[in-house]
Amino acid sequence: MHRWSQLFIPTLREAPTDAEVASHKFLLRAGYIRQLAAGIYSYLFLGQRSVQRIIGIVREEMDKIGQEFYLPALHPRELWEASGRWSVMGDNMFRLKDRGGRDLCLGMTHEEVMTEIARKELRSYKQLPQIWYQIQAKFRDEARPKSGLIRVRQFTMKDSYSFDIDAAGLDVSYQKHYDAYRRIFDRCGLKYAVVEAHSGSMGGSQSHEFMVMTDAGEDMVASCAACGYAANLEKASSKLPAAQELPGDQKPEEIATPGMKTIEDVSKFLKSPQANTIKTLAMMQVEDDGKHPGEKRLRPVVVLLRGDHYLNDAKLTAALGGKEFRPMHTEEIQQFFRSPAGFLGPVNLPAAGDPNVGSITQRVLMDALPLLLADESLKGRKNLIAGANKEDFHLKNVTPGRDFHPTDWADLRNVSAGEGCPSCGKPLEVGRAMEIGHIFKLGAKYTQSMGASVLDKDGKEVAPIMGCYGIGIERILTAAIEQSNDADGFRLSPSIAPFDVVVTPTNVSDANLVSVANDIAARLERAGYSVLLDDRDERPGVKFKDADLVGIPFRINVGKKVTEGQVEVVSRSTRISRNANIAEIEREFKETAGT
Repeated sequence: MHRWSQLFIPTLREAPTDAEVASHKFLLRAGYIRQLAAGIYSYLFLGQRSVQRIIGIVREEMDKIGQEFYLPALHPRELWEASGRWSVMGDNMFRLKDRGGRDLCLGMTHEEVMTEIARKELRSYKQLPQIWYQIQAKFRDEARPKSGLIRVRQFTMKDSYSFDIDAAGLDVSYQKHYDAYRRIFDRCGLKYAVVEAHSGSMGGSQSHEFMVMTDAGEDMVASCAACGYAANLEKASSKLPAAQELPGDQKPEEIATPGMKTIEDVSKFLKSPQANTIKTLAMMQVEDDGKHPGEKRLRPVVVLLRGDHYLNDAKLTAALGGKEFRPMHTEEIQQFFRSPAGFLGPVNLPAAGDPNVGSITQRVLMDALPLLLADESLKGRKNLIAGANKEDFHLKNVTPGRDFHPTDWADLRNVSAGEGCPSCGKPLEVGRAMEIGHIFKLGAKYTQSMGASVLDKDGKEVAPIMGCYGIGIERILTAAIEQSNDADGFRLSPSIAPFDVVVTPTNVSDANLVSVANDIAARLERAGYSVLLDDRDERPGVKFKDADLVGIPFRINVGKKVTEGQVEVVSRSTRISRNANIAEIEREFKETAGT
């Protein structure tokens, strides 16, 4: 039996001043964690018990679909270079050298290690499908660790990887994880949404995030209460109402706009809605030069948006095939486009794919021309206002498809609250959310780059199709606290709380109360419950406050009603108390707890 007086539970009356979000404050106050360094935390007794219960749920559900491994956290550089990610991960990766001068890193994720095993061990389609998972520490050199366990440098992750012979097989493995994740988060007592997501540096064709709506989150999610549509803003789309077009059908005409460099200034000056302007953004795509190792190849990229819209960086990254980009410098805009910054526009701008650029000198290769990417919201529009590529001038009557030809059309803009849901048309809501799980269809990105192959039914060598699936263990804990807290503390689901119930004798000087409390605790333990006996010599108010603080879902007060054969059972979530017969405490507690 666990007795509070014998445990290390260092509760605090006040949270440290640098703790901002609720979960960070209460994890510290409840004695779950203590900070060792920025983004590095120690898990104390209560925190470790809760984390282990979460891991137990994750392991139970994952064992139904996969096999548990345990892989090294220390990886050789050559492994990440084989996948092409040694340089891509940049400063986020912890890098070190061994005594022989060989480069190593601390694992942020384990696609490379799992693929290395597959490359050496899998030979035939008969060995597929495979689902391998592990629960292990991961490392990320966060530039600005914050919000307690939400953004840290060392964290625990369940990461799993599937290997299938074809896309149909991947669909099955993906769905298995999707269903397992829902069971895990349901069992942990979380309210969550499954949203369409961007794959980011992981790559792949399809991705879903499991998100908990909270102001402590770092992601923005667009959702529809009417039909259930939800997507990360990196992926979200919407239906826009038809914009009011300016009258006329003339060709582009220069108009003086002295000193008007912003959309807002031009719109006010010309007394025209921002929706009738074209926002022109100049970017520089940056990638490794295959012909000159160590050097970068630059390519201008011009992005066109409706004047009242904003660029979504993740969508642009996807449109560029995952390549990096940055804003162009003022002198670069002048060099490449012969246009002053602030007056750049798409008309007469040479771009790859434009049928009118054939007259440009043949020494200029088509793939070296600037990319002109236009947001789909400009498709079909006419008589718009855009920069004239000339100091203090803009053009009116600009019509896409007639006056300029984009290299490609793409969804490049941020969705805003109130825009129409792409599924049902009802207004979208946009709010902050925290990611607790993420699943990806990777395809053959890693198996091909690392040379993993198996023989198919026809004896032909093919690269297995992969999926990658992650769950942040600590994020389940923090999300639960963010969703269920008040001024006095928080409440966890019995499935992940460090204890199911705390039994609290109100006066440890009363031998009868202590005896009854011990008996109740022992009986509940035999009934299968995890019990904490608060046997401290403290005032009842102190004990009650501590119980409210540390997240235990139920409290049994053993006090004066013992003489009537009763104790008080209190629910932390509702604050509702009920009397229970001591003689039937197992049955009555089971009814109260709903277990």
